[in-house]
Amino acid sequence: MAQKKAPWTAPPDAAAKKNPLAGNATVMPEAKKLYETNCSPCHGMKGKGDGAAAAGLTTKPADHSSAAIQSQTDGTLFWMITEGRNPMPTYKTVFTEKQRWELVNYIRTLAAAPKTKK
Repeated sequence: MAQKKAPWTAPPDAAAKKNPLAGNATVMPEAKKLYETNCSPCHGMKGKGDGAAAAGLTTKPADHSSAAIQSQTDGTLFWMITEGRNPMPTYKTVFTEKQRWELVNYIRTLAAAPKTKK
C-alpha cells in the first residue's frame, strides 16, 4: 500500500522563482523527450503517477495532471525536480537548469481537462 508523506513544500524563495522559459513553445519537443525518457517510468506518459515502475514504489508518484500539482508555482515544480525526495531522485546534476525548466513547461501541458457538464 502506498505511504502518505508529509506535504512537500518548497522554500518561499524557490516557490517565487520565475520561469525563464514560460510560454516558450519551442522547448516542447525536447521537454517531451526528457519527460518520456526520465519521468514517465514512474509518472506515466500522461503524468498520472501510473508508470510501469510506480507499482514497485512504496510512495505513489505524483499525478502531474492533478490540480494539486498544477496549482504549484513554476518555481516550486523546478525546486522539486532539482531537489527530489525519496523515492524520486534529485535531478540537480542530471539535467541542466534549462532542461529542468523545460520539464516544468511540459508538466503544465499534462493538466487534466476540465470536466464538462452534460
